[in-house]
Amino acid sequence: MTLKQYYLGCLAHASYLIADEASGEAAIVDPQRDVDEYVEDAKRLGVKIHHVFLTHFHADFVAGHLELRDREGARIYVGARGEAEYAFTPMENGDAVELGPNVRLEVLETPGHSPESISIVVYDREHDAEQPFAVLTGDTLFIGDVGRPDLRAALGWSAEELGAMLYDSLHEKLLPLPDATLVYPAHGAGSLCGKNLSTETVSTLGVQRRYNYALQPMTKEEFVAVVTADQPDSPAYFTYDAILNTKERPTLEQTLERELRPLSLEEALRLANAGAQVLDTRDPADFEGAHLAGSVNIGLGGSYATWAGTLLDSGRPIVVVAEPGREEEAAIRLGRIGFDNVAGYLQGGMAMLEARPDLVERIERVTAATVAEQLGSGEAPFLLDVRSEQEFRGKRIEGAENIPLSRLLARLEEVPRDREVVCTCATGYRSAIAASLLRREGLEEVADLVGGLNAWEASKLRTAA
Repeated sequence: MTLKQYYLGCLAHASYLIADEASGEAAIVDPQRDVDEYVEDAKRLGVKIHHVFLTHFHADFVAGHLELRDREGARIYVGARGEAEYAFTPMENGDAVELGPNVRLEVLETPGHSPESISIVVYDREHDAEQPFAVLTGDTLFIGDVGRPDLRAALGWSAEELGAMLYDSLHEKLLPLPDATLVYPAHGAGSLCGKNLSTETVSTLGVQRRYNYALQPMTKEEFVAVVTADQPDSPAYFTYDAILNTKERPTLEQTLERELRPLSLEEALRLANAGAQVLDTRDPADFEGAHLAGSVNIGLGGSYATWAGTLLDSGRPIVVVAEPGREEEAAIRLGRIGFDNVAGYLQGGMAMLEARPDLVERIERVTAATVAEQLGSGEAPFLLDVRSEQEFRGKRIEGAENIPLSRLLARLEEVPRDREVVCTCATGYRSAIAASLLRREGLEEVADLVGGLNAWEASKLRTAA
């Protein structure tokens, strides 16, 4: 048996290929939307992808089940509680798919993170004829955490109702499995589908039983209270993606054929004037050195798709500005979250603006030492910390005010327009996004603290807690 994990760091997303080489059959579980790597690995192994499982309708990315169906002829499997526009095989508790003489995939219905959630128990008969080898838990059980039960509130489910289901799923379906069973979840640290995910991407059920806070002895009521408390903000695109994963939609390949269109500067400006969003995907230092006025900076070097989904409008066209050669990457990573509204990219990137300095803006980059000096002066800037509330409570620059980046546009009236605003975060990635948003919204005196709190501490400057 082959069981391979694919880990997509920018979305903290894990997907899986499981194959029985004896039969030549393979299954993919929770695929990302760009499926080339699965197809290439299947060919290398000499197997065919006949099956694709969704452990649930994911909220934080668009899965590649339709891509594998259309490209490989794979059959789609979803939990029996799921409803979708496309044809799929509903899987109830105990249903199984035999990949061949050696590999059996048995489904456990494990509602809680979502009502249709399933987990997949993997049996490798070459390894052990009776005991399970692994369980693919989707977003039901993570390493160090469990799936949050509050993401379906917009679809009619209460966090308390799903939290009670999650407790039952864990205690009646997953915890009875042997301690040696390997646990392979759909996400790791950095995902917003939980609040305490480990950087590890595989564990055993025995280790989780001992160390996972949510699996410790407690009543159902206590469990629901614990897992619904202190969850991070969920981006607006989560509900959009959860619904999109139930729809018959164009594949990523079809979308890219339409989106990867080079635009002249005149075309880009015309689209922007008509309401398109201009997304500059370059590194913050390059963006702040010179950018097209009115554009928003979300760099490809960070959590690009997550912040794009949080801050951009899925219903409005997007004009991409990228380093030449990275336009396709920018579009693919937007496609992974279902943002299929790219109108094209600025051909030649920022080089096209060399003859139009009137269209170019810059954002000042200031050092920690400079900000410290300014804060001690009589004309201190408004220091805007755009980290999460939890991060801000833990450690901060004294005098900073906190508005999390995810809420900045909704709380824009709290940012003064009559004094300089200096944006900061942990490293400078989120603060660059914030500074670009503030400039787009008409604030003139905006600066970015280079390196954020990390640079502040490296400069041996004091922090408050």
